[in-house]
Amino acid sequence: MGGRVRRNKQKKFGDVVELRFGPARSGRKPILLLGHMDTVWPIGTLKEMPWREEKGKFFGPGVLDMKAGVVMALAAVSTLKELKLDRPVTLLLNSEEEVGSPVSRVITERLAQESAAVFVLEPAQGLAYKTARKGVGHYNVQVTGVGAHAGVDFEKGHSAILELAKQIQTISGFVNFARQLTVNCGVIGGGTRSNVVASEAHTEVDVRISKARDEAYIQKLFDGLRVSDRHCKLTITGGINRPPMERKAGTIALFKQARRLAAELGFELDEAATGGGSDGNFTAALGVPTLDGMGAVGEGAHAAHESVVIEHLVPRTALLAAMIASVD
Repeated sequence: MGGRVRRNKQKKFGDVVELRFGPARSGRKPILLLGHMDTVWPIGTLKEMPWREEKGKFFGPGVLDMKAGVVMALAAVSTLKELKLDRPVTLLLNSEEEVGSPVSRVITERLAQESAAVFVLEPAQGLAYKTARKGVGHYNVQVTGVGAHAGVDFEKGHSAILELAKQIQTISGFVNFARQLTVNCGVIGGGTRSNVVASEAHTEVDVRISKARDEAYIQKLFDGLRVSDRHCKLTITGGINRPPMERKAGTIALFKQARRLAAELGFELDEAATGGGSDGNFTAALGVPTLDGMGAVGEGAHAAHESVVIEHLVPRTALLAAMIASVD
């Protein structure tokens, strides 16, 4: 396709691939297309969950999130080249989005700052483009207690599990639906044997925020946690790792243009907000107009029935190409 390839070498993850299409020099800023090559599925999944076409759908691990989106991006760029509607386009394919984009974030942000707009090829929300996403945080709450024999020296022990249970009750109270803030203690662990007063326990906490200002608010709540048993020690690490993608003027303008172009192509386009995060969170937080959910229509991302609805692939790819060509 004539793309200029830059492979950002990585040691702990797969390489991050940066592809540039269109004229090397142009009076127009490039459009940045974001995609990722990783999935949540472990190696070997294809044996039990093979790719297949059935009842108007493609099935397979990662087909929706987000192999189809990558294909759509390449098809849109190829179509524009055939129509001689070249404009600068950068396609970034990272290798570790599903674990928080720890190495590709800096590359994403660098490219976004030189781009006119960012289009994220994550799956659609139903049939809709995504104009807002919640920010994502991860906290690890660790309690260290005093171990003891549960039969012989019970009174000398100070249970980390009991203390953690109280902390979980407090943390769960951080949920604030009025602020669209959710907190979930999704993993817990601790102890060694039933006849031992536990000396260690921990929980992993997922946090979602809808406004950037709530990062300081939730951090203050975690910083304010205190043990009820003074013989126990509390250690808290983590924080917000994806800022929220707020529905702002630049994104709204992109969506309105997409809706007009969709109407010209013969279908309606709605917008939606979601609690999930993507690399679009990073670019939107920089103030770069960002539109998300521009990939495939389907269901079951991260689930055994993951699938793409075939009939939507061509019209949505046409819309993507039209947006690339038309945005100044």
